[in-house]
Amino acid sequence: MRFSIILRYVGTVMLCVSAFMAVSAGISLWNNSDSGFYPLLLSSLLTLLLGAFPMLFVPKVNSITNKEGFVIVVGSWVLACVVGMFPYLIWGGEFSLVNAWFESVSGFTTTGASILDDIEELPQGMLFWRAASAWIGGVGVVMFALVILPSLGTNKMALSNIELSSLAKDNYRYRTQIIVRILLVVYVGMTVVTLALLKVAGMRWFDAVTHAMSAISTCGFSVKNASVGFYDNIWIELILVGAMFAGSLHFGLIYATFTRKANNIFRSEVVRGYIGIILVCSICVAISLFAADIYPTIWSALRKAGFQVVSLISTTGFATADTNLWPPFAIILLIFVSIICACAGSTSGGIKVDRALLSGKLLVAKIRRQQHPNAVIRIRVDGVTQENEQLHSVILFVVVYLALLLIGTIFGTAFGQDLMTAFSSSVACMGNVGPGFGEVGSMSNYSDVPVILKLKDTILMLMGRLEIFGFIQLFFIKSWR
Repeated sequence: MRFSIILRYVGTVMLCVSAFMAVSAGISLWNNSDSGFYPLLLSSLLTLLLGAFPMLFVPKVNSITNKEGFVIVVGSWVLACVVGMFPYLIWGGEFSLVNAWFESVSGFTTTGASILDDIEELPQGMLFWRAASAWIGGVGVVMFALVILPSLGTNKMALSNIELSSLAKDNYRYRTQIIVRILLVVYVGMTVVTLALLKVAGMRWFDAVTHAMSAISTCGFSVKNASVGFYDNIWIELILVGAMFAGSLHFGLIYATFTRKANNIFRSEVVRGYIGIILVCSICVAISLFAADIYPTIWSALRKAGFQVVSLISTTGFATADTNLWPPFAIILLIFVSIICACAGSTSGGIKVDRALLSGKLLVAKIRRQQHPNAVIRIRVDGVTQENEQLHSVILFVVVYLALLLIGTIFGTAFGQDLMTAFSSSVACMGNVGPGFGEVGSMSNYSDVPVILKLKDTILMLMGRLEIFGFIQLFFIKSWR
């Protein structure tokens, strides 16, 4: 394995990160050189040097091995989180070393969990950097570099194949180079549309930009302490519900829908199942809220319930209410959607509706095989026949995912967290959702979480964003052939 080549291509990602830091510094400069300007400018220069050094001294190669590509992808994610700490550490305030690491990982993995007690204390440049790190992480730090830096050439194929999960690839009926372009076109397009709509709905420009970036990346970083609840504007909420929903759909299907392809959103059984879960859970939560006299009318209950269900199932994490005050039935349903989450090929985390659907079909197939031992039963999703290896991977992923939630819960309770906080924080971090319940509820944060548990949560965030096995295999790289 050629470590110099790995450093060269990780360096290209650092150049992208540095560029967004520079834009954030520019926003600070525009805002009368607020206190975020020098931390962001210095961080941008440090990251630029870190990325440019291997680019200058390591020659370009025409091909990389699968092993090298894997290390480039995972290494880029981890190093992006490391350099993402720089602005926070230099700025100071609530950002200790562990807190800066937590906030950076939370942004790049689009988790949206925060250690900040007073978000509004941050200068605009720093607030934009939080949103920018989430926006970069939403489409994938490596995917972003593949589009922005064409010098990668034919190596785009090797890196994008590692970045995309096999489930995500099923609905991309294009060459790899085209897939990379589709991702960015859809991503940028949805962000611009959301930005324009939020501005029309009454948000000021800065708020509209940062919330659009957070919504489409399904991160949920807000610039207000009360999150979206600060605005108390039904039109803003409806726009964000649409943006969060769009960001949680397979980007390939969105592109196919607008280009009038056969495999589109309206024909996808995964999307139909996803919408069904949202509708059923929203109605059930609304009824429970109305029955408990938490909201005076069924419509106000449905407004709050629908927003929170979409926010959590899309793994965004915006909030318009304190869900800790909701009845247990509503909380159970919200935890359920935080575990299942949205669609493969989107910016969301979690088990994914695709895997949940496949697991259900496997259960039905098992029952049918017991009834008809000689029957040949094929399992298809959206017209694609699933091979045994793919089905085995799905079941293995679900089992390991749930096992990690159990381990995270046990670890949390061992260090003093109550059961609800320990479990829901593990669910929220592993699924890249953000807010949980208990001490880390929708109107709370992770500032009071013990240091060792913050580190545990960041590991869960990275494992969730890299779909578990991508992160685990990094520790077994020497055993690869």
